[in-house]
Amino acid sequence: MSDSTPFRYNANELFDWICQKADFVLLDVRNEKEFGNWSVEGPTFFPYINIPYFNFMEDVQGSVAQIPANQKIRIVCAKEGSAKYVADLLCQNGFTDVGYLQDGIVGWGNALIPKLVTPKKSPYSLYQFIRPGKASCSYLLIYKGEAMVFDPARNIDAYLAIAEKHDSKIGKTFETHRQADYISGSPALGEKVGATIHVNSVDFEGAAFAFEPVADEEIFAWAKGGPEVRALHTPGHTMGSTSYLIDNKYLLTGDTIFINTAGRPDLGGKWEKWARELYLTLMLRLRNLPDETLVLPGHYTNWDEADSDLLIMEQIGILRRNVIAFKMANVMRFTEFIQENMRPQPGVYAEIRRVNGGWLKVSPEEADTMDLGKNECGASNYGKVGVSAESLRSTT
Repeated sequence: MSDSTPFRYNANELFDWICQKADFVLLDVRNEKEFGNWSVEGPTFFPYINIPYFNFMEDVQGSVAQIPANQKIRIVCAKEGSAKYVADLLCQNGFTDVGYLQDGIVGWGNALIPKLVTPKKSPYSLYQFIRPGKASCSYLLIYKGEAMVFDPARNIDAYLAIAEKHDSKIGKTFETHRQADYISGSPALGEKVGATIHVNSVDFEGAAFAFEPVADEEIFAWAKGGPEVRALHTPGHTMGSTSYLIDNKYLLTGDTIFINTAGRPDLGGKWEKWARELYLTLMLRLRNLPDETLVLPGHYTNWDEADSDLLIMEQIGILRRNVIAFKMANVMRFTEFIQENMRPQPGVYAEIRRVNGGWLKVSPEEADTMDLGKNECGASNYGKVGVSAESLRSTT
């Protein structure tokens, strides 16, 4: 027996521990279906086991016996309560270093990890916020007391905290497109700090909140100079998709370009028309950008895409050489690639699009449920893999 007590840890701490090559066993006590559908992932591998909570209720000793002895144990469940219950049981049965995740897998799903993109001596600061539970990225740009945020998640306190550290106020928030896989934080930023919401009106026509329409090649000014922020209309994933070029160096692409593929053009139900637009974006609208332009996408597929600093970022010249979506011989081959890789989109995406247009109101608990799970926004992610050998030969 042990007289130790379990402790509570948060999702950002869990991410840090995983990055440091975890010295613990992660015990997930959700049911097998939930565990199989979506689980904790990080840039390194770690011991990760699943023993459902109900097993502990029915057979405490048999369940405890399945857990490696003399190990640090970190527990995750759906919302926290079940993990706390199991943590108490483990402490009562001899385990001495046991923690349970604050807010459960919901907390993991909402975690945002800020990473500084720009050099420390840069006159402005650009942060990439990695959301490991969603495999998504959002951005915060700060210059002399002003801040702009791009594609924010609902956890707006994470952006506000970094802005506050820089004695800056978020005055503008930008949406690269109307998101389908997660609920946007832009309306909340508008309400909480008065940030102006900037969107391409093609995607937000009739939205139930105030916004400023963005035009192709529009430049957004700062009060005291600052890096140029230029909007580039890059349709294909959606017809309103807009990328943002910062200081002619950093291209925030939303779901237009990822590190290993392009965004799906089929989520709107007009895949053939939108695939053509996406092809033209990749081959024509972005062709004059220098190869050294750094692409900062809205999503990633896995941690192999991260660099040594765990930034999801790559030069567009390298993507032009390596990403199959850039290497199609013509628009017909590209649309065939899209058709070969199409798969059903998650049913909740239609509801999320309505929420992000302001037409559907949901409670915070409902939003947490809708937001769970990795994105499925890439043209070949999680579906059929790539293209056939014959198709590959046809592109060269």
